[in-house]
Amino acid sequence: MRLRIGLAASAMSLCALSPGTAAAQDDVTFVLNWVTAGEHAAVFYADHAGWFAEADLDVTIEQGQGSAVAAQRVGAGAADMGIADLGTAMVARGAGADIVAVMNVYANSPYQMYWLERSGMEGLKDFPGHRFGNPPGDAARAMWPALAGVNGMDPEAVTWVNIAPNAKVSALASGTIDGTTFFANYHHVMVNAFGDELRWFAWSDMGLNPYGNSIIANGRFLEENRDVVARMVEVLQRAHRYCAENGEECVGVLSEYSSGLVPENELANWAVTTRLMTDEFSTTEGLGYFDPARISSDYELVDTYFEIATPFDPQEFYTNQFIDPSITMIDVAN
Repeated sequence: MRLRIGLAASAMSLCALSPGTAAAQDDVTFVLNWVTAGEHAAVFYADHAGWFAEADLDVTIEQGQGSAVAAQRVGAGAADMGIADLGTAMVARGAGADIVAVMNVYANSPYQMYWLERSGMEGLKDFPGHRFGNPPGDAARAMWPALAGVNGMDPEAVTWVNIAPNAKVSALASGTIDGTTFFANYHHVMVNAFGDELRWFAWSDMGLNPYGNSIIANGRFLEENRDVVARMVEVLQRAHRYCAENGEECVGVLSEYSSGLVPENELANWAVTTRLMTDEFSTTEGLGYFDPARISSDYELVDTYFEIATPFDPQEFYTNQFIDPSITMIDVAN
C-alpha cells in the first residue's frame, strides 16, 4: 500500500519483485472521504494485516477532503475507488460523474447538527437567520436542503460559511459561526470541547436517515476490472467485520499511517462507526448490502431537494454483486 497525503504521493514504495516470485499486483487508487481517523480503521487494518497484498492488490490510499471531492475524483477517473456519502455520490452521478456504489458502510445516517446554548437556539426551528460553518465539500452541508425540506424549512433560511475542515470547533467557540455539523463518530470531539454547553441532534431523529458512507468505484474502472473490484470489496467486507469485533486492535494500527492521532478518541470514533454499520440488512444479507427499496427512496429524496442535471435509474447506480452474504455485520446497534 502507498499512502498519499492530500493528493501528493508519499515516498513510501514497495520493493520490486523478481520475475516468477509472485503474481503481479493490480494497482488501485482509493480516496478516503476524510483525513485518516477511527472510521477508517478497517481500511488501514486490511493493509497492515497484508490482506490487500494477499489479494494481489497494490492499494494507494489518498487522504480525503470531503465526500463531494471524493465523488468527483472517482467519477472523473482520478481515483479508481473510494469512500463517499451515498447521497452526495448520487448528486455527483447526476452531474455526470461515472460512479457505481459497490458496498455500503454506513447503513444509518451519520449526520448530526451542533450548536451552543449561548446562541439562543433550542432546536431546528430556531436555525433561520443563523450562520452555520462547514467546508464546501462536506457531505452534511450538501444534504442540508433535504433536512430542511422534510421539516418544512426554506434551506436558504440558514447562511453557510466556508471554514477549513479542522476549524469547526474553533469557529464555533469564537462565535464566527453559530452552528456546524459533524458525523456521529466525531461526537466525542464536540463533547470534549464544549461539555454541558453543547446542543445537538441526530438527523435520523428529525425524519432523515439516508444511507451514509459507501464504497464507490469509477464506472469504467469497474467495467474493465471487475475482478479487481471484487477482490477489493471482499477484503473490505472482511476487514470491516473483523474490526467490528476487534476495534482496539484495528484502531491501534492507525498510528503507523498518520501521526498525532489520540487512540482513545479514534477508538470512540470507530465504536460509533460500528453502530452506524448495523441494520437489518447488514446483519442478514451481508455487510455492505444495499436494500433496493431504500436506494430508490434515497434517490427520490435527492431528486426532490437537489437539481439533478441528468436523471438516472437508481437501480443502475449500485450493485450487490460483490457482496458475500456469508460475511455479515454483528449486531451492535444497541
